[in-house]
Amino acid sequence: MTDSRFSKPLIYMLIGSAIILALSLGVRHAFGLYLVPMSHEFGWGHNVFSLAIAMQNLIWGAVQPITGAFADKYGSKVVVAVGGLLYSLGLLLMAVSSTGWMLNLSVGLILGLALSATSFPVLLSAVGRAAPPEKRSMAMGIASAAGSFGQFIMLPSTLLLLQSFGWSAALVVSAILVALIVPLAWMLKAPMYVAPNAHSAESKPNLGFKDVLIIVKNHKPFWFLALGFLVCGFQVVFIGLHLPGYLIDHGYTATTGTIFLALIGLFNIIGTYSAGWLGGKFSKPHLLMWLYGLRGIAIIGFLMLPLSTWTIYAFGVIMGLLWLATVPLTNGIVANMFGVKYLSMLSGIVFFTHQVGSFFGGWLGGVNHDMTGNYNMIWAVSIILSVCGVLVHFFVTEEHVIHD
Repeated sequence: MTDSRFSKPLIYMLIGSAIILALSLGVRHAFGLYLVPMSHEFGWGHNVFSLAIAMQNLIWGAVQPITGAFADKYGSKVVVAVGGLLYSLGLLLMAVSSTGWMLNLSVGLILGLALSATSFPVLLSAVGRAAPPEKRSMAMGIASAAGSFGQFIMLPSTLLLLQSFGWSAALVVSAILVALIVPLAWMLKAPMYVAPNAHSAESKPNLGFKDVLIIVKNHKPFWFLALGFLVCGFQVVFIGLHLPGYLIDHGYTATTGTIFLALIGLFNIIGTYSAGWLGGKFSKPHLLMWLYGLRGIAIIGFLMLPLSTWTIYAFGVIMGLLWLATVPLTNGIVANMFGVKYLSMLSGIVFFTHQVGSFFGGWLGGVNHDMTGNYNMIWAVSIILSVCGVLVHFFVTEEHVIHD
């Protein structure tokens, strides 16, 4: 009978990772609430703020493999602590941004760099290294769920700050909260899990970064997995950033959009935890096929049904269950394929494609709105991409290429 308990160091790391992800992703998911007030105050089109968020996602993804490589080599603690400092700095600069270039510097560059050090690839990889293989998917699911709880808490809190004190003061408060990431980083100190028979097993090749990258380059299932993650990035950033504005266009208040996003955060706790649990029992590629297919069906249903408060909130609940459930499954597949020694770097490569999708989902949503006054074309692209997300995972396997 398998012991289902986590070790004390792993529990300590899970608590630290959970709080860090809650702060990092909670603040990040609230950025969509700033689009309308900042655009109105400075006379920007939606594309100005959308471009800054799109740049953030692209920079975040581009540097993620490098940040991951540093975390693999030097440990997660220092990388996450530096990321926390950058995050606070970026939010403070965003609070005084009155031009497009300042917004791109703060939201795009600095926050993009900060998020690469304080989000899923680094933290889930740290958890994955500390967890035994049979508990890895579950541990990643627990840590992922925490980011959703942060979204659930931070969205209404941010809206309250926006309505009471304005967008600039809300960003200052967020910067103070995010600074807590720095001391929390020292909770990430659980040792790498070593199987009881690891030392008596046959000798394994000591592969370096370059050796692993050569193997990865020629492994097609890895790249199909990465392509599927691009779909995820496009959909979540488009909906997370533009849905509040979409609802305002249709006569609803910012409060409705905030409740929608908070419902995503709340039900994503269930979705990510369940995905981590199911990933330990069933085929992860097959689960991902179901997730992307159900997303497409949910979007079609939302667009076809008459828009009302109840359909908006129902869409939030359904999307919440499917929102980041892809993350523990995708990272779990990478760990199964290549082991955990270089997991931060390899997860970062897959995450880069996610952020390419995020770039286009965020930016094209703003461009489409400014050109046509609606988001019809991007909704259609989101549905088509759901079909692509199902198809590419037919070619993804979990076969071990490099063992732990």
